[in-house]
This record gives sequence, C-alpha cells and structure tokens, in this order.
Amino acid sequence: MATTRDAEIRKDVQTYYGQVLKKSADLQTNACVTAARPVPKHIREALQNVNEEVSLRYYGCGLVIPECLENCWILDLGSGSGRDCYALSQLVGEKGHVTGIDMTEGQVEVANKYIEYHMEKYGFQAPNVTFIHGYIEKLGEAGIKNESYDIVISNCVINLVPDKQQVLQEVYRVLKHGGELYFSDVYASLELPEEVRTHKVLRGECLGGALYWKDLAILAQKIGFCPPRLVTANFITVQNKELENMIGDCRFVSATFRLFKLPKTGPTKRCQVIYNGGITGHEKELIFDANFTFKKDETVEVDEETAAILKNSRFAQDFLIRPIGEKLPTCGGYTALEAKDIIKDPFKLAEGSDSAKSRSPREAASGC
Repeated sequence: MATTRDAEIRKDVQTYYGQVLKKSADLQTNACVTAARPVPKHIREALQNVNEEVSLRYYGCGLVIPECLENCWILDLGSGSGRDCYALSQLVGEKGHVTGIDMTEGQVEVANKYIEYHMEKYGFQAPNVTFIHGYIEKLGEAGIKNESYDIVISNCVINLVPDKQQVLQEVYRVLKHGGELYFSDVYASLELPEEVRTHKVLRGECLGGALYWKDLAILAQKIGFCPPRLVTANFITVQNKELENMIGDCRFVSATFRLFKLPKTGPTKRCQVIYNGGITGHEKELIFDANFTFKKDETVEVDEETAAILKNSRFAQDFLIRPIGEKLPTCGGYTALEAKDIIKDPFKLAEGSDSAKSRSPREAASGC
C-alpha cells in the first residue's frame, strides 16, 4: 500500500515540475525562492555564467553552495535543470566533478542540452559535470558507488520524497568519511495532517512533504551522521488564500543544514582553533553555521563535536587545531566558548533573521 502511494506521489511531483511549472514565476508560495544570506562575489559570478534557460527552470529554496570546493566530487540530489551543478562545476575546477540526478526527464534533458555550452564558456578541456535520470532514494540503481563523493547537496528536494530516511541512508552510503550533506529544505512547525500531506499543489510547492523539524535530528542520529548543524532559516509565505486556510496553524521555514559523516574515532576534546583564511571567497571570515563564525587569525574555542568535524573533514587544511590551554601563535583576538544555547531550532533562527531584516532592509535584499 505504501509503495503504491509513494509511486502516486512521485508521479504527481513529476507532473508538477515537468508540465505544470514552466518557470519559477509559476510558483504559488515562496518556498522555492526564499532568499539566503548574502552571496559571496565568486559565487555570484559563477551563477551569472549559467545559461538563461537553465536559470529560469530553477526551483530551489536556498543557495546550496558550501565552502572549500576546489577539486571536490559533488553529487546534487534533484538537480533539476542543472543551475547549481553548472555553478559548482566552475568552483570545483577541472580536477573536480559534479553529478546531478533528477527523476524528471524533462529537467534532465534541459540540463544535458547545455553541457557543451558551459564547458566552452569555462574553458574546460573535458566536461566535469554529468546528469543522470534517476531517483534520489535509489542512488545504487543509478550506478552511484559507496564512498564516492566529498559533498552531497540538495536544494528543496528531499521534502518531495515520501521516504526521507531512505534518502539520508543513501547519502550516507555514497559520502566519503569526512564528507557532508549540505542542503536546503522545507520544515514544518508541527506534524502535518493527512489532508496537507496528500494535497497535490502543497506537495509540489514543497510544503506537503515537509518534515517536522525535530525529526531531522532523530533520523540523522539513527543513520550515523553527526547532529545537524543549522546554517540559515527563513519563513515561508503562502500567496494563496485557499492553501493558507488548509495549512491552518502550521508554520513553515526553508532552512539550510549541514550533516557530516565522520570516521569512527575516539572521543574528541574541546579545542581552540585558528582559521588561516585560505578558503576562496571567505578570506576574512568563515561563517560555518548559525553558531560559529571563524575570523582569520582569531583563536576560537570550540566544543567536542565542532572540533571533530574540523579535524576530520575537508576543512582540516584551513585550521590550526590544538587542545585548550596550549599557547597558539596568533595576532588576532580570542573567543572563549560561552555557556550559551546552541541554536538548533530553525524557527527561532528565522525569527531572529526577520528582526534583523526589519532593522536593515537593504542588507536583507542581498540574498540569492
């Protein structure tokens, strides 16, 4: 029964994205076009180089381009027309590779149509991007091997899949140790009622399949990921009275999280770290998530989990990491690990973001 229902949902989503939506202006909520934080110059330039048709068929809910990408192998779940893939293919360079997978054949056709156009524009000798028609919860069937990617990204797509645990398990399988899932998606403030979860337009608009936000941490722990790290969050508005009435008291946010797959090592202690400013586009500071910002040459105390991530991921080369108390060579300041609450709730972060936007409207307009 569940399999039949999942197949029906998948077909509805394919129809919505393959036939109903022709461009991002056709959307009835801002779930798929909400602004993220200000975009670094090198990423803005990469996005400007993407073909116009590819960009017009873009339906993401955030900007899923993380930091430290040179030479990485990246997998994009639900790559659609390929906008993020083409931007990323510039940033990883000719020695890196980007694979996009999408279940909507029409979107994959649009993406494939422009491979030669983009490679010529970037001056690459051989294509470093591939597009596959397949399902993100069945990466094995698409030929994607174990531990083959440094980073997996997803832009407002996991909510469209009924079996989210299966998606996350597949991501965990294909990630290398030290790799991460960096993804934007839609989250609900409550468990959604059946009539919302099965509504075709709400499903297509990324609201009907939204995960109750607290369930993400439960799924991550069950599969083996580190606890989710919240990066950004913004409230979603519905520009349709009928849909608004159906949703009732439930609120929605689009939020970006990082999930790291770390090797099984012994317990890590709290550490002090210094960022060396070596990441392209983030030379002065690295905003790692909503709780940690690392300024160049400044010593920062971090908790055990953050220390383990920095030590065992692609970020290790950009940090000097030492035990608390050891003297470090630094010309910057020192930030102690305060006894403050770590922000994990995307609704709490979105409320803070809204307050900041009301105080600084010009800065709020600088999202993606």
